[in-house]
Amino acid sequence: MEELPVLAVAWSDDFLQYKFTDEHPLNPTRLDLTMRLAHALGLFDLAQVKVIEPHLLDAAALAAVHTPAYIDAVRLAAAGIANPALGLGTTDIPLAPFLDQAAALVAAGSVAAAASVWGGGAMHAINLAGGMHHARGDAAAGFCIYNDAALAIRWLLTHGARRVAYIDFDAHHGDGVQQIFWDEARVLTISVHEQGIFPYSGNAGETGGPAAPGTAVNLALPTGTGSAAWLRAIDAVVPDALAAFAPDVVVTQHGCDAHAADPLAGLRVGVPALRRAAIMAHEWAHRFSAGRWIALGGGGYEVSWVVPLSWTHLVAVAAHQPLDTDQPTPQRWLDTAASLGVRDAPANLGWADGGDTWRPWLGGFDPESATDRAIRATRALALAEMGVDVSYG
Repeated sequence: MEELPVLAVAWSDDFLQYKFTDEHPLNPTRLDLTMRLAHALGLFDLAQVKVIEPHLLDAAALAAVHTPAYIDAVRLAAAGIANPALGLGTTDIPLAPFLDQAAALVAAGSVAAAASVWGGGAMHAINLAGGMHHARGDAAAGFCIYNDAALAIRWLLTHGARRVAYIDFDAHHGDGVQQIFWDEARVLTISVHEQGIFPYSGNAGETGGPAAPGTAVNLALPTGTGSAAWLRAIDAVVPDALAAFAPDVVVTQHGCDAHAADPLAGLRVGVPALRRAAIMAHEWAHRFSAGRWIALGGGGYEVSWVVPLSWTHLVAVAAHQPLDTDQPTPQRWLDTAASLGVRDAPANLGWADGGDTWRPWLGGFDPESATDRAIRATRALALAEMGVDVSYG
């Protein structure tokens, strides 16, 4: 019997067409450099890794999450007709030709990843172009047009998954996914994000709609939270929530704008900690959902260093071939990066401050720590509503 591939990677060179302007923060060069780095490190030469090419989603497929009126507005926006009321033709989402097709293809990548995992094509799947978590059912927001994560989750529910857990590591609250599944008891949304930045939501008191109490878990961390505190917060909340929910599939969003060098957020996390979060997600998938894991990209606006390093580590972890953070960056990639205008590229795969260790929550609540106070609030409000014993903190 042929052995199941460990990892399916959804990829199309046309993902790079998801581009607004040369000056826009969401620069597809970050994807290009990530794929080139993963190739240079031999990750796509591994027997356990396969690449799957998605097929464009049509309007009927997109309507599983988005309203027909909004889908039509996106098509018109690609033709040059703005609709600022729906977030199209704004500073965040300028008009651009073919953007409707590029957005639909990115969404198709996440659906293809879900189908591969649920259908038995691979144990894990990744869509680095995905993670467009701000898009709502009826509007665009925050650089996001179609909510690929929500479309993948809806596909899983439609095809037999009983419960799906979504975990969002992006520095910005995963508001679109939460909004779409706010009253859906079969979906658990967990968001670990910075407090007080766009989209200005995601406080600990947001715990789900009347038909789905306790299915929204929000951990809003103070600006300046570093690697150790960030990992402590994740470990203090996510495993308990997953254990209580018992998902069939785990979907994770790995926006790496929590990094200290990111220009659009104020957390102080390093590449080693982002790598550790990927390892944690992988372990949770094997512990709680029989290994069924779909990982998506997301935010990350330090294009040339942070995103390629962080997401290459994600690919390596999902391929069961983790890379060391002190491993030298391949000269082949450094040459390519230089040709694309990247200067002073990182010498190894663990650039910037921050380790990957933390003090366990059971080690004791520190009332002087703003991070610990945020953890306690989330545990007391969201996790208690799920039935988790929070008596120890």
